[in-house]
Amino acid sequence: MNRFYALFLTLTLGQQALAQLPTVPLFADNAPLSFTLTTQLQILNKDRVKIPFGEKAEKHPALLTMAGSAPLRLPVSLTVRGNFRRDAGNCIFPPLSLDLPKKKLAGTVFAEQNKLKLVTHCQEDNYIVREYLVYKLFNELTDLSFRARLAKITYRDSTNKQQGGTHWAFLVEDNDDVAKRNGLKLTDQRIKAVYTDSLTMATVGVFQYMIGNTDWSVNYQHNVNVMIDTVRNQFVAVPYDFDYAGIVETSYSVPDKQLMIDSVRDRIYRGPSYSEALLNRVFARFNEKKRAIYALYENNPLLEKTYIRDTILYLDQFYALINNPKKRLSVFGPGSKENRPIKGLND
Repeated sequence: MNRFYALFLTLTLGQQALAQLPTVPLFADNAPLSFTLTTQLQILNKDRVKIPFGEKAEKHPALLTMAGSAPLRLPVSLTVRGNFRRDAGNCIFPPLSLDLPKKKLAGTVFAEQNKLKLVTHCQEDNYIVREYLVYKLFNELTDLSFRARLAKITYRDSTNKQQGGTHWAFLVEDNDDVAKRNGLKLTDQRIKAVYTDSLTMATVGVFQYMIGNTDWSVNYQHNVNVMIDTVRNQFVAVPYDFDYAGIVETSYSVPDKQLMIDSVRDRIYRGPSYSEALLNRVFARFNEKKRAIYALYENNPLLEKTYIRDTILYLDQFYALINNPKKRLSVFGPGSKENRPIKGLND
């Protein structure tokens, strides 16, 4: 073997080895992505009719392109999803599912992914950033949470009949991946919140109270996925979809009339009551992560200064309550009168 061929072979094998190096997993990096989705926007944006149970949503062919040192050009498909945000009367653009060609993703930022929820701009881009940060907030408290990745997406119309635009969005970890990462399995079984793992459920309940969210139900799996730990034979609840939370403060979020509160910023606890001993463990976790939670908002260049100020005050109110032994038991403890049921959406 001559020296030139040996050098060529060495370089080639080296390049192949580099190409096979694992990339940073999609949800292990906090840096916002930037990519373009090209499709027939007019047709996509008109696909707002809710799909009857058992029927499949229409797939819209699209092209995902991403610039950079390793440019991407991927054929993908988009499907419209959601309930409230799917309605054209509520949102100018629908939430989507992004179906990726799994066999073509090796060595890319989307490696090992398949189908992902894409939370898009409903009305204002700042709502997207705010909701994304709620996912990050819950990530700080527990691994039993959905991971998210912020993205700046440029939408282009393949027929040039409709003007696109560039907007914030975020990708949400797949249900199966959350379950697998935590050694759990998904289940459709109806189960009341009180019968799920106590420590996990208490954490979820206090978290929902913290962010001012009442739009959830374990029993009806409304904005909550129920998973099962087959080893311990325990059910666990994992929440998602936080655009109705007071901390996000979307213009369209209105509390259920049965709650008898004026604003989603008014906190109401909707989880089960727990013993003081168990609650103390939960509050200790929230206090342990207080600095990290505040850091998500403080000096965040993606947020308005007035929103940062109001959010810090909102969090201050929560932390003042959970660190007051008498007040916190009156909200979360046995015999609490705070928990108000919503007919058709409780537990």
